[in-house]
Amino acid sequence: MDHGGMEHSEMAAPEAEQSGIDHSGMDHSRMDHSGMDHSGMDHSGMDHSGMDDPEVDHPAMDHSGMDHPQVEGPKPPAPSQPIEPIPPVTDADRAAAFAPLEHSMEHPSEFNSFVLFNRLEATKGDHGQGQAWEAQGWFGTDLDRLWVRSEGERAEGQVESADLEVLYGRSVTPWWDVLAGVRHEFEPGPSRSWAAIGVQGLAPYMFEVSATAYVGESGRTAAQVEVEYEVLFTNRLILQPLVELEFHGQDDPARGIGSGLSRAEAGLRLRYEIRREFAPYIGLVRERAFGGTADYRRAEGEPVDDTLLVAGVRVWF
Repeated sequence: MDHGGMEHSEMAAPEAEQSGIDHSGMDHSRMDHSGMDHSGMDHSGMDHSGMDDPEVDHPAMDHSGMDHPQVEGPKPPAPSQPIEPIPPVTDADRAAAFAPLEHSMEHPSEFNSFVLFNRLEATKGDHGQGQAWEAQGWFGTDLDRLWVRSEGERAEGQVESADLEVLYGRSVTPWWDVLAGVRHEFEPGPSRSWAAIGVQGLAPYMFEVSATAYVGESGRTAAQVEVEYEVLFTNRLILQPLVELEFHGQDDPARGIGSGLSRAEAGLRLRYEIRREFAPYIGLVRERAFGGTADYRRAEGEPVDDTLLVAGVRVWF
C-alpha cells in the first residue's frame, strides 16, 4: 500500500471501524511514510525499548542543541596588575609607621680608656710567701693609644722584680697593635732602661699574644713572650692558662741574669666573675730558671724552680 499521498486525518477512522482490522499480516517495510503528517499522532503509548538495539542503524543525530555540562579548560593567567590598585604611600602613613625618636643619635666619645689588673695575687710556695701583680691599661682612640704596662713580685717583704713600660700603640688590623716605647726595670739589682718594640693582639683560635723586643745600654738585648687562653666552663667560671718566657742576649751578672732563655713561667688560674669587672680566682703556678740565670741563683743560694699556690682577684675598669 502506498500511503504517500494520504493524510493521517483521512486514516483516522472511528475506533469501531479500525478495531476489527487485522494488520498482523501487513508488510510495513515497503511503506513510505515521508509524506505522512505525524503532528496529530499521540506517541505516549509507543514502546521505544527496541531502539537500543546496536544493530539498528540510526541516522546521524545533531547534538548542537543539546545542553552538555561545560568542560573546564586551562585557567587563564593571573592578571599582572592587582585587581584593587594599592594606593601610594603618603607622609601620614610614614609618620604612623615610624614614630619620632625621643632622643637624638649620639656617637660615643673618640677618646676612651681601659685599665686591667690581670693578676693581683698572694702566693705561697716551697720557699716562702709573697705577692705579685701584672697590670696594663690604654688611653686613646681605636687606632692610636698610649699603653702602660707593669709587672712585679714581692717576697718576704722585699721587691724582687718590678718594671714599668710606656708605649705608643697603633692598630694595624682589627686584631693586632704595633707598640713602641720605653721600659724601665727597677729590680733586681741596678735599674735598667730599654727601648721597646713589639706586637700584641688576638691570634687564631683566640690566643692572646704579646711579644716585645728590647734594646738597652752597652748592646744589651732582651725579649719577652706571653700567651694566654681562656676556657669557659660557664659564662662566669673561666680557666685561664698562661705561659711566659724571657730571653736575654748576653749575661748581666749584676742582676743575676744569664744569656739565652733565662726564665719560664706556666700557670693555671680558675676565676669566677661575680661581675665582669671583678673576678676572684685561685691557681697553680710553676716557675723555673734556665742556663746562666739558674747558675747565678744557685750561687746565691736561691731556688732554681718553685711551685706556687696563688689566690687573687682580676679587676678592670
